[in-house]
Amino acid sequence: MAQSGRSEPMKPASRKIVIIGGGVAGLCAGVYAQASGYQVEVLEQGSVPGGLATSWKRAGYTFETCLHWLVGSSPDGALGAQWREVCDLDKLTFVYPQEFQRLETEDGRALRIYSHVDQLEAEFLRESPRDAEEIRAFASAIRGLADFPMEALNEAWPRKGLALLRLIPKLPLLQHWASMSAAEYGKRFEHELIRRFIVDGATSGMSVIALVFMFAWMSRKNAGYPIGGSKAVVRLIVERFRALGGTLRLMAKADEILVENNVAVGVRLADGETIHADWVISAADGHATIYDLLGGKYRDEAIDQFYEKQQVFPSYLQVSIGVAQDLSAEPGLLSRCVTEPLRLDPETVLHDVPLRIFHYDPTFAPPGKTAVTAFLPTYNYAYWLDLERSDTKRYVAEKQRVAEAVIATLDRRMPGIRERIETIDVSTPASVVRFTGNWKGSMEGFLPTPGTGFGTRRQTVPGLGRFRMVGQWVQPGGGLPSGLMTARAAIRAICRNDHVPFVPKSASGVDQAA
Repeated sequence: MAQSGRSEPMKPASRKIVIIGGGVAGLCAGVYAQASGYQVEVLEQGSVPGGLATSWKRAGYTFETCLHWLVGSSPDGALGAQWREVCDLDKLTFVYPQEFQRLETEDGRALRIYSHVDQLEAEFLRESPRDAEEIRAFASAIRGLADFPMEALNEAWPRKGLALLRLIPKLPLLQHWASMSAAEYGKRFEHELIRRFIVDGATSGMSVIALVFMFAWMSRKNAGYPIGGSKAVVRLIVERFRALGGTLRLMAKADEILVENNVAVGVRLADGETIHADWVISAADGHATIYDLLGGKYRDEAIDQFYEKQQVFPSYLQVSIGVAQDLSAEPGLLSRCVTEPLRLDPETVLHDVPLRIFHYDPTFAPPGKTAVTAFLPTYNYAYWLDLERSDTKRYVAEKQRVAEAVIATLDRRMPGIRERIETIDVSTPASVVRFTGNWKGSMEGFLPTPGTGFGTRRQTVPGLGRFRMVGQWVQPGGGLPSGLMTARAAIRAICRNDHVPFVPKSASGVDQAA
């Protein structure tokens, strides 16, 4: 009986892998598997690939819901090299804003958050000399972890060993910052806006090390925004996958993972079609994979406890606005600390309204115009699902109410802009669940709390052979890099099991060390 994904070596003539989910993780797994000699079929339930990595068009504007930066944009470092294994990343143009974010109050106070640690430190010290000791410690941590080999920890030996050796001197620093939540750390600051920046209400339970890493990546220009957003990245991965001979099927919803003698042997689609394979990889929602596609048969107490107790990223409403005005003089991310809190739903009240102003992406709006989005987090996903299902009229009215609140906030900041709005679009947690199936409508997956960190969870489930899971539900912290790294690790493990060489190539055809 096969256990935990280990089985007898594969016969050379039998090399088919079926992958459930055509998001970034599934597509990256498809590229690696196809390049390693497998026949790969990726099944995507939606009409377009990408999953949560998506955007949509309304009245000539494009509204992005996923990508704000791509870790690994720099060609230097292991993660940049890995992105170039799954797509020709050098076809993209990256933008590196000097000012990452600006917090403003409605009484005229402002705090500029710079991308580079030197400017960030100088601005914080200027704004709050009383917090000097803590500001310098924070900046020192960013510099100290700037070359942290996170992606290399998922590599094979001996690269993993070298990464661990580089990690040893940084362990005290890493442990210190990973042991605190953002909420705990924010209390150390006297300056109100610095504290509000650190303590993001919806993700205040996240380990503050995530913030340190974010600035470390930005300071090294390794977290740029690609012009065209998430779809530009997804398009390149799809091109690479298809060029290698892979098959991507859209509108193909998986209903069941087929199992024989505790070995995954294929997938049954919602329309009854059966697809047989030698390996099954789920890049779909983690909860749906374990409890629905596998019927809850391959789990243990640890899995149940994790899904029951571990905090996930919140869901969200997104108010998207097309404005007939050039807003290039504004910061790319403007957070308004509102005097009158925004009641999002019965359990959610927001004191900040974040406005992402996409003037830096000319593909998102006609010349002289700008796409603007407000990303509003909520854990009350059930309210929006129930409302959409039970009272459509009220559901529409609630969306309009939230949109009006966002527009009023924007108009107070930029008087007269209301009259230049050409289109408005509102998505809710119900939209997220409907289009992606992500558990609880989560924007990513499990939150990297002080207790969990960023470590990859097991990609197998107990007692089931020839099966792997990839994506944000096996690596807390989510984001596109989790899809890439977990996909690479899964295919490397499959190749090792089947005695098949895993020697990935860059999109230009240059061999990369495995």
